[in-house]
Amino acid sequence: MRSHDREQKWAALMRAALTGDEAAYQQLLRDLTPVLRAAARRGLSAGGYAGMDAEDVVQETLLAIHLKRQTWDVASPFSPWLWAIVRHKTIDALRRRGRRIHVPIEDYEDVLGSDEAEPTMLVEDIDRHLKGLPDRQRDVVRIIAVDGASIGEAAQQLAMSAGAVRVALHRGLAALAAKFRMGEA
Repeated sequence: MRSHDREQKWAALMRAALTGDEAAYQQLLRDLTPVLRAAARRGLSAGGYAGMDAEDVVQETLLAIHLKRQTWDVASPFSPWLWAIVRHKTIDALRRRGRRIHVPIEDYEDVLGSDEAEPTMLVEDIDRHLKGLPDRQRDVVRIIAVDGASIGEAAQQLAMSAGAVRVALHRGLAALAAKFRMGEA
């Protein structure tokens, strides 16, 4: 698939996902995962960490896409938004290893054409990461970050105050981020 065609497909899937089409969102994530994996491997290799597990970067990137999906401007191209997230997550991973490396965005241009297909188990990965959270935090993170509910909807569903939901969400996401930083993910 040509880069332009892929861009159009991804943008269409993301637009549909933002209107609540769960099947389109899952298809987008499935389509992105092998491309993200290849980009992470390339970025880590360019930073001198060819042996580093790219899967951490992929999972952090997928989580960031999910949490920040509302920030994408539907009138703008999808790929620049996506590659900015990938670049930042790759740099974050390299920084955690103690080296500061500049990874030019141009390093990712040819990855868009990659046809590398790898199976993905997004649901199982999400469940595995959430399993380590306390029950209330896990429920809040799942309802908001996975299911896409608002703070108010989550509060109503869990019979909690909106403030308690915000606190549980913040603590749950902080625990997941710490888990990724420690390499436990």
